[in-house]
Amino acid sequence: MKGLLKFLILVLVTSVAIPSMAQQLPQFTQYMYNTISINPAYAGSRETLSIVGLHRNQWAGFPGAPTTQTLSIHSPLRNEKIGLGFSLINDELGFENHFYMYGDFSYTIKLNEISKLAFGVKAGFTSFNLDNRLFELNPDDQLIGKIEERWRPNVGAGAMWLWERGYLGLSAPRLINHNYTNSPYKVMERISYYFTGGYVFNIGYTTKFKPAFMVKATNGAPLSIDASANFLFYEKLWLGTAYRFNDTAGALGFMADFQIFRDWRIGYTFELPTSEIRPYTNNTHEFIIMFEVFNPRRRVTSPRYY
Repeated sequence: MKGLLKFLILVLVTSVAIPSMAQQLPQFTQYMYNTISINPAYAGSRETLSIVGLHRNQWAGFPGAPTTQTLSIHSPLRNEKIGLGFSLINDELGFENHFYMYGDFSYTIKLNEISKLAFGVKAGFTSFNLDNRLFELNPDDQLIGKIEERWRPNVGAGAMWLWERGYLGLSAPRLINHNYTNSPYKVMERISYYFTGGYVFNIGYTTKFKPAFMVKATNGAPLSIDASANFLFYEKLWLGTAYRFNDTAGALGFMADFQIFRDWRIGYTFELPTSEIRPYTNNTHEFIIMFEVFNPRRRVTSPRYY
């Protein structure tokens, strides 16, 4: 078992020994509340100014484990067919760091009284940086070499079908393949495709039930499927579970979100890895905070639970 632990640490912290690695966007258990990070068509869909911050500490206590922070802002314009958004993602894995800075634009077409179709585009920059401490620890390693911070432009696109109680979405937030290094060690950004959906059921006067899913496919990486089930009590408290089907990063999560004030909502997820790494971590912790400008007219005519 100790041998397995040393092997996992070696893979995570000194992953530069692998000549090529396909880079993916970071994963979140509370993906259903941070949809704009993967689908630009979501911009403005909540019909008010929405700000979401998230911090994820994956495999806590494990050397070199991933940590991620995100901040997103989006809102419809006066012409409610148009939505604008902006998102930042900081993702660290061992000695590697990726920083994403993207803007979003969406255009929505009303199909009928209860549904609409939104199209979106995303554009911005991705930065890759390798901590030079790794080179200092391995000054004679020609594979590593000194890799300076690099910025690369990219674009993405997405579409969403939204109605009062549910949604379906299809997107590719990065459409350009990039290699961020000129050394034998290659960090490749590959296209990822996301298919998402969810629906809200009334199961009582004070309770709602919302199942949701996300399927992610990336060339060179295992297929990842997330499924969640949440209950909403008295329009204030969300409680639920989530499960990720993934060969290398499968997990079982438990979520709780609470509307602490009219405009503020906070959430926490505790996640148990289901892969071989589980005995060596303090599990995964994810925190989220949301601020939305309250608009009673819009919330009465078109409530948002996703």
